[in-house]
Amino acid sequence: MANKTWVRLDNASNIFLASRNDLDTKVFRISAELKEPVQTEWLQKALDKTYDQYALYHSVLRRGFFWYYLEESHLRPKVSLETQVPCAQIYHFDRKELLFRVLVHHKRIHLEVFHALSDGTGASWFLEDLVKNYITLAYPEALSESQKGQMPERLTTQIEDGFVKYFRPQAQKIFKLSAQSALQTVTATTKKVEQFALRIGKRALYYNWEEDQTKSKVYQIKGTKTPDLRMNTTELEMPVDQLLVESRKIGVSLTIYLSALYFLAIYKARAHIEKKPTLTLSIPVNLRQFFPTYSARNFFTAIHLSYTFKKETPELETVCLELSQQLKNQLTQTNLEKRLGYLLSFEFNPVIRFVYRPLKDSILKIINWLNNRKVTVSMSNLGRMIFAEEFAQKIDRLYFQTASVRPQFSMISFENKLSIVFTSPFMETDIQKTFVRLLTEKEISVVVAASPKPENKGRDK
Repeated sequence: MANKTWVRLDNASNIFLASRNDLDTKVFRISAELKEPVQTEWLQKALDKTYDQYALYHSVLRRGFFWYYLEESHLRPKVSLETQVPCAQIYHFDRKELLFRVLVHHKRIHLEVFHALSDGTGASWFLEDLVKNYITLAYPEALSESQKGQMPERLTTQIEDGFVKYFRPQAQKIFKLSAQSALQTVTATTKKVEQFALRIGKRALYYNWEEDQTKSKVYQIKGTKTPDLRMNTTELEMPVDQLLVESRKIGVSLTIYLSALYFLAIYKARAHIEKKPTLTLSIPVNLRQFFPTYSARNFFTAIHLSYTFKKETPELETVCLELSQQLKNQLTQTNLEKRLGYLLSFEFNPVIRFVYRPLKDSILKIINWLNNRKVTVSMSNLGRMIFAEEFAQKIDRLYFQTASVRPQFSMISFENKLSIVFTSPFMETDIQKTFVRLLTEKEISVVVAASPKPENKGRDK
């Protein structure tokens, strides 16, 4: 780990540790489905090679007196057959364990990651290299010499903290200068710390820190919890080109188009019974597209989009244009720097740095609870993963899903196949069905695969 035995957590990771629970494990899964069954022995060799290239993934999570930190370990990962439910708990505070796992199910390679270690983009790099190394070992005759043994450039800066690099370059210096005086005032300022943390947390997490636009009550989806707390999962697959035709008619991105469609599905299936319901959507934004870094750690921020439905059901185009404008307003350098500045001011405040970790966890739990009250649903788009043709010919499709405390959908594309995975803690599937119906009404081809009912312990694959 660049001659370091430990590194502090990045800015985004602390909230995952404070807010995780048995239902919302803060674990996500990226999967590659190959065209032939996976050979476990070759995958283990590929994992060994990939693991040696990713120093970040050698980490275990430790709890200090004031903060959590990642510590380098000598543990080695082992490929396992998939026997648990997707996105099962990875981090246990009383065990020294790696923060990811690699699973196999027939033709699928699953990478599951605890979110405190990495975000979806960083994990997708690991999966990409894992799949490449597997194909190189299992099918050497199918690859040219130019595709063998390549070392990605991104491996050189994978442990870099993008938040500190771009938003608080002098943070550590300020912290060291202030540490001594901060220690002397911790006990007397505990209440001030709580008030400061809540004020900063609200500003940093709400989608508009200058003015809360969702003064009306945000609609919350309710339902029947699955009896064993496993996620209810629905997988969709559809052609990217068909979706792009529809989104380009309106002049919005694919993310906005599908988000607006999701809002309409919720409204038609549930929210129409409310008077002028306000729906909000939480979307993680990959900051690497604005501030270049090859860090494999968390480097994203979540933004919130909202739409208040009137008496009449709006046209899809109306919802799309409204959400698109909100997104453009938030994704400016000034707004991003202001938002992330609040987060960094919370993290590097010299007093808060020396508040006992359990108290900081309690503060962050409250912040997370306040934030959840302003969110109807969540979505995440990992975008398009690209493989060289010699590798791509062995891959069928990709999938992405996350643990969920509320209904959520996650999407990823490969070649002309877009995969959407709905996850929900509820047994009801009326929103998913409405979403599919709205797609088919646009003459978009959709293939649907649902998870087994909760009482069924088998796998429907």
